[in-house]
Amino acid sequence: MVPKEEEAQTSETGQEAALEDVEALKEKVENYLANWQRAQADFINYKRRAEQEKMEISKFANSILMLNLLPILDDLERAFVSIPPRLAELSWVDGVRLIERKLWATLEAQGLSPIKALGESFDPKLHEAAIHGKGKEGIVIEELQRGYQLHDRVIRPAMVVVGNGEEEEEEKKEE
Repeated sequence: MVPKEEEAQTSETGQEAALEDVEALKEKVENYLANWQRAQADFINYKRRAEQEKMEISKFANSILMLNLLPILDDLERAFVSIPPRLAELSWVDGVRLIERKLWATLEAQGLSPIKALGESFDPKLHEAAIHGKGKEGIVIEELQRGYQLHDRVIRPAMVVVGNGEEEEEEKKEE
């Protein structure tokens, strides 16, 4: 027979071992739960990123086409500027102007917009400085080629002439 004291010690040891096993299992369960929650959060983030990328792709899918159409817009603009006054009143010129307006309306509906440059402070994100000329320093004094944005992204910066501050110095000397 096993004495009662030994039996009690064996029983306590068994309980301690069982408690340790329970604690170890509890740790394992918590670890698995944390890993599952992390995996679930990663999956949710992946879905959100994939949806954002999908929206970006659909938003800017036509950017190359629009970029290729910009020289046509430039040519139309130059053509209208150079039309002699005697031809400006002809109906076919009005027809071509109508075509240009329709093209513009279509491109604007897709998110294309011109970048405002003339008289603005030079911004290297929106403007490309081609030349420095006499004028207020850091201000766009002439637009050589119009720039365009598609939604909020620049697809062609405006090519501009930026003032170098010479005019201001001359005005100060005169005073």
